Amino acid sequence: MEKILNEIKYDLEFLRSHTLQPKWFKVLKVFVLLGVLIGYFFLFGLPATILFIATFVTLMLVVHLIYRKETKRYTTSWLDFVVEDGKGMKPKRIGKYYYPAIAVNTIISVIASQLLA
Repeated sequence: MEKILNEIKYDLEFLRSHTLQPKWFKVLKVFVLLGVLIGYFFLFGLPATILFIATFVTLMLVVHLIYRKETKRYTTSWLDFVVEDGKGMKPKRIGKYYYPAIAVNTIISVIASQLLA
């Protein structure tokens, strides 16, 4: 259990420190996500919203873990994750594959929440 907590701390520190997205975007996406979830709740109700959240978080966790594994804990380049220097931890912006993965996961989550709720 301690190893898992240490890995979560490692990922959280990376999320706070990375330059993959501008700082303003890191803040903005929280409000966008909250707005989308509130809108989804008012449009489709609580069961569909909970199912949407559960599906989306699960799918994004899969994306996160794949990126984490393939980049060897964010130290090597893979797909659209490019490390600027050979020392790691200085990645450039991402997007070519990551953001379409978010879009696909969102669509899957909407479909799942509508069919199953």
